[in-house]
Amino acid sequence: MNSRLPVWLKKRVPSPDTVQNVNDMLRDAKLHTVCESARCPNLGECWSKKTATFMILGDICTRSCGFCAIKVGKPLELDSDEPRRVAETAKAMGLKHVVVTSVARDELPDEGSGQFAETIHALREAIPGVIVEVLTPDFKGKRWCIRRVVEAHPDIYNHNIETVERLSPSVRPQARYERTLDLLRTVKNMDATIHTKSGIMLGLGETHEEILQTLQDLREAGVSAVTIGQYLRPTTTHHLPVVDYVTPEQFAEYERIGEEMGFVFVASAPFVRSSYNAQAFSEKLMAQRLAMAGI
Repeated sequence: MNSRLPVWLKKRVPSPDTVQNVNDMLRDAKLHTVCESARCPNLGECWSKKTATFMILGDICTRSCGFCAIKVGKPLELDSDEPRRVAETAKAMGLKHVVVTSVARDELPDEGSGQFAETIHALREAIPGVIVEVLTPDFKGKRWCIRRVVEAHPDIYNHNIETVERLSPSVRPQARYERTLDLLRTVKNMDATIHTKSGIMLGLGETHEEILQTLQDLREAGVSAVTIGQYLRPTTTHHLPVVDYVTPEQFAEYERIGEEMGFVFVASAPFVRSSYNAQAFSEKLMAQRLAMAGI
């Protein structure tokens, strides 16, 4: 297809000065963000607002998904001080909603779940009242690893399904569509008070009917929130090609459909990513809690 980006995918990049402060804080703390590693198009916008998604467990992944720009290889040793530094940096940034994700660490016995739990605990201790959102790998479906994160009680547990069932083997060959749904169901079964969340990329060749089926599968798994965005190819040599560019009008239609299906929160637009504007969901959750409490 034509590689020229449509007009709605052209984004004005903020001045480097607007993100330098966040960059310096992260470098000083020796921390990684998925914003940088995944080459997110929203980096400048988010960093200028002093928001970022912390990526724990290093910046080298043990999986090779066809859409992802994160480095693949042999990871470094686990950094036991990382949870403390994440918490201190989040506090220094004045964050009230903190998103924590990671690379996949298939070589670790606990798949990295313990580091997630320690990071959640550190954030709770450092920032009273903080909303913690985690975006985890699938931990190869190990129940005890999922439980370790759940028992640390994040407010929001995110795990992305990424694409429709038919395309899943080529988009993320080391994961499984049903395993993602099972993880999301398991989180809700272990702790029904945790809100679950997932995300889908469009533009990889999926059909309208397949998108609707994926949304329905997520609803049936008890998912509260869903993000839907346009897949953009990180490189022309090592990543899956874009099959089509979805219009803003089509994204708006999927948002309407998702809301009709009963999702508490739907973010659907070309530049939407898993953690983009994540605070909007937590604000909606807080409003619901206050309403239920009669405040």
